[in-house]
Amino acid sequence: MLPTSGYAALTANAVLKPFSFERRDVGDHDVLITITHCGICHSDIHQARDEWGGSLFPMVPGHEIVGTVATVGSAVKKWLVGDRVGVGCFVDSCRTCPACREGLEQYCEAGMVLTYSGRDKEDRITQGGYSTQLVVDEQYVVRIPDGLSSAGAAPLLCAGITTYSPLRHWGVGKYHKLAVVGLGGLGHMAVKIAKALGTEVTVLSTSESKRKDAERLGAADFAVTASPQTFTKFQRRFDFILDTVSAPHDYNAYINLLKTDGTMILVGVPDKPTLLEAFPLILHRRRLAGSVIGGIRETQAMLDFCAEHRIESDVEVIPIQQVNEAYKRVLNGDVRFRFVIDLASLK
Repeated sequence: MLPTSGYAALTANAVLKPFSFERRDVGDHDVLITITHCGICHSDIHQARDEWGGSLFPMVPGHEIVGTVATVGSAVKKWLVGDRVGVGCFVDSCRTCPACREGLEQYCEAGMVLTYSGRDKEDRITQGGYSTQLVVDEQYVVRIPDGLSSAGAAPLLCAGITTYSPLRHWGVGKYHKLAVVGLGGLGHMAVKIAKALGTEVTVLSTSESKRKDAERLGAADFAVTASPQTFTKFQRRFDFILDTVSAPHDYNAYINLLKTDGTMILVGVPDKPTLLEAFPLILHRRRLAGSVIGGIRETQAMLDFCAEHRIESDVEVIPIQQVNEAYKRVLNGDVRFRFVIDLASLK
């Protein structure tokens, strides 16, 4: 076993503290990654506070991991020592179900093995990227293209793929009008990626203070959702809506902004259910759909796309000793737009 240092929540709602634990030994098909950067995702906070239920403690969060390959197993073929690589939201899957065979490991019928707060095939609790190193099967690792910085690439492994995958799946592109609901870690990536796809983007936000950010990121229009006029002005305007908001809100109001045959896609996860009305869907043959991250192959395609179009996450890099303060600032919306931990601060 490999002694490893990290920061962990020992119980739900506890502050994160220095934590020593062990990684498994490097197997024949494994790589050992020295972690250089790890993004802070809002879901890290949900999990550390057990807001969705089922969290496993002690918990080392982090599923936006970038680092370099330090050791490779004897049968590894894809990676060499020194390669710059990434690991996202899962580190294994059953590999045999139809979803896995199609490269959709995130929809594994047996359940993907989460990077942290999951259980591996030996029934050990998985621990994430707020740590010095990670051992993972070579098939669940992606290459970080040379055109991306490590800090700017880390959030792409969750926020990037979470928005890229539905935009690609539903064919969002030129001649489409897209509304992005929320301009945070997910929303700002949605704007950047959709803009690169040639889509006309409108940002819908609760905060007027996000207007300049939306314009800088490439949005064609911006509106504040606190104003009832917004929902009148944009009625039947959009082909697609990508809803990135994890706070409870009324889906029905947004569905009315879709054209006939329009699709609203949920990627945010509110902690309370929303009552859904049938008529806004029925009367214009609209759809309400959901999406979660992407498979390994699509995640690599997303990284290559972002490198080609010079897209990175807007980040604030912090030492790990500031992680608890960063959590508070995320909850207060006080970050543009993603915190990334420099793991050199842990050594």
